[in-house]
Amino acid sequence: MKQYLDLCRHVLEHGEDRGDRTGTGTRSLFGYQMRMDLREGFPLLTTKKVFFRGLAEELIWIISGNTNIQPLVKKNVKIWNDWPYDAYKKSVDYQGESMEEFIARIADDDAFAAKYGNLGPVYGHQWRDFFGIDQLKDLIRGLREDPFSRRHILCAWNPAQIQEMALPPCHAFIQFYVSADRKYLSCQLYQRSADIFLGVPFNIASYALLTHMLAQVCGYEAKDFVHTFGDAHIYQDHISLIEEQLTREPLPLCHLKLNPQIQEIEDFTYADMELEGYVSHPAIKGKVSV
Repeated sequence: MKQYLDLCRHVLEHGEDRGDRTGTGTRSLFGYQMRMDLREGFPLLTTKKVFFRGLAEELIWIISGNTNIQPLVKKNVKIWNDWPYDAYKKSVDYQGESMEEFIARIADDDAFAAKYGNLGPVYGHQWRDFFGIDQLKDLIRGLREDPFSRRHILCAWNPAQIQEMALPPCHAFIQFYVSADRKYLSCQLYQRSADIFLGVPFNIASYALLTHMLAQVCGYEAKDFVHTFGDAHIYQDHISLIEEQLTREPLPLCHLKLNPQIQEIEDFTYADMELEGYVSHPAIKGKVSV
């Protein structure tokens, strides 16, 4: 995707080198926006292979309201593993277990998972129980019944509970917009903190997928995904990996097919999603900074 590669180039050329919470260091730029027309294809990065099943299962998990990694672990989705393991290593129960041993126990031991697999009130909790408000349910009702409202919003940033979260929400504020002809649904995401190499490819595809899912259950077609960034950064140990991607020519976009029988968002499973024509360059691995 040209938009993503343009972001990478812009931050490399115009960003500033600075310290960060993780101690890794970043090249960072404040304020950037890109736009993608979802009618032209599904925006899954092609300059490296992206794990679509992982991001799809994560989105389904968020929609369910779950905040424990056990369901993801059982599906071999590793997106959230680092934060609970880091917290476990600081606990009195830690006995030198490796990440692999920790994750195996999360999968097999429900009591252990309940204690050490919980992330606190992260995305799923905020979307489905923001101090008793089911934001996702209200959003869908609004899109169906009052399409031209300017209040079609999901907010994951809850200052009262930030300290209880394993990681404060990076993709914090999402707004949806119905076209004047009531045909199309568009989405804008404000992302306060964006790990350009590891996170952003997942974030683009995840919110494009959410837009398609909401469009289907509310009677629209997906149109634009607008991605607005606060702190857009490349970790110092990812700079060479980004530069490698920039040597690769983007390939044609794939297309997303959803099971047309699904009419409620909670009913989607990964089996109801199909990518047609996804071809990419090989994967490039990078380390997560926790």
